[in-house]
Amino acid sequence: MNIKRIEIKGFKSFPDKTVLDLKPGITSIVGPNGCGKSNVMEAIRWVMGEQRAKSLRGKKMEDVIFNGSEKRKPVGLAEVRLVLSNAEGLGPPSMSDYDEIMITRRLFRDGESHYELNNISCRLSDVTDFFLDTGVGKNSYAIIEQGRVD
Repeated sequence: MNIKRIEIKGFKSFPDKTVLDLKPGITSIVGPNGCGKSNVMEAIRWVMGEQRAKSLRGKKMEDVIFNGSEKRKPVGLAEVRLVLSNAEGLGPPSMSDYDEIMITRRLFRDGESHYELNNISCRLSDVTDFFLDTGVGKNSYAIIEQGRVD
């Protein structure tokens, strides 16, 4: 399974809906310091079920919700949608009929959170179970830092 698209809204430095379409091959995110590169990786990790705020550079989970700026008001929720290509049928057997699988996670300021698999409400354990034996998970990515590519 490959990541096909990431939709981020209200997560950290992304107050408005941002859609990243990832084409087959190597994808890189480049930009100046402070532009949100790390936040994209953290959004992926979060939607895949990360529960430790510290792993997302926060003290509490609500820290992932856009907290406002000089020109913007805070938003009420963070939402990340991760769309995976299942064209090769490598997803769980229960999802073998789907060419795309979408995982969604929402967190509201009051602490309430929601998870979905293909727009059907589910539990965190369902999302975690989904990734078992797929070779994909919140810790299975690589970040190559500046100065490390030769």
